[in-house]
Amino acid sequence: MVICLKSRNILKKLANPESPNSLATKTRLKNFNIFKGLISNLSKPLRILDIGGTEQYWEKMNFSKEHGVEIILLNLSECEVNYPTFKSIAGDAKDLSVFKDKEFGIVFSHSVIEHVGGFEDQLRMADEIKRVGERYFIQTPNYYFPIEPHFLFPMFQFFPLFLKIWLISHFNIGWIGRTPDKEKASETANSIRLLSEKELHELFPDATIYRETFLGLTKSFLVYGGWDTASKIE
Repeated sequence: MVICLKSRNILKKLANPESPNSLATKTRLKNFNIFKGLISNLSKPLRILDIGGTEQYWEKMNFSKEHGVEIILLNLSECEVNYPTFKSIAGDAKDLSVFKDKEFGIVFSHSVIEHVGGFEDQLRMADEIKRVGERYFIQTPNYYFPIEPHFLFPMFQFFPLFLKIWLISHFNIGWIGRTPDKEKASETANSIRLLSEKELHELFPDATIYRETFLGLTKSFLVYGGWDTASKIE
């Protein structure tokens, strides 16, 4: 048990996006530098729809004061923004009917599509992203990476539902916290559906998929499309 607790604490330190020295923060900066490389030749003004994002994320990426860029943050509820180039709206990633076709130069989303429901819900989100954006840049964890990133528990995504519910009900695992209420624990267990590379190709058949690796294993994917053929990640 002591070993398990120590391992969990180590994983939390590595995965903590609030820590400037964590693996998660360094990975986000690396991914964002890839994104900046892709948009470097785009003309401005540029409108970006960030599905599930926050102003603080863009601030940490040193992009919150970028000239000629407007960023629309779409979440389940509105949030406060401090920069004039940001706007927050409430909405559903699976239904972006408030926006016209190709209304945005880019649709951006980091670690959201695994939270919207089952595969059909993920397909609806993907279709809406492709409809409203001229281009898109999506990040999502790899289903087959051995450490589930939300629960920070080895192979958690492969467990049967009853075992996931039991673990969530009895232990404080990952970022979720112990949830004694079985109904809420079930909701938590069903709230995350990680995607495989094969499924991402189904959702975004014309996309380029970049594999982000850790210790030789694919940790997550960057999925981007709508860019010219020369825009490839090396």
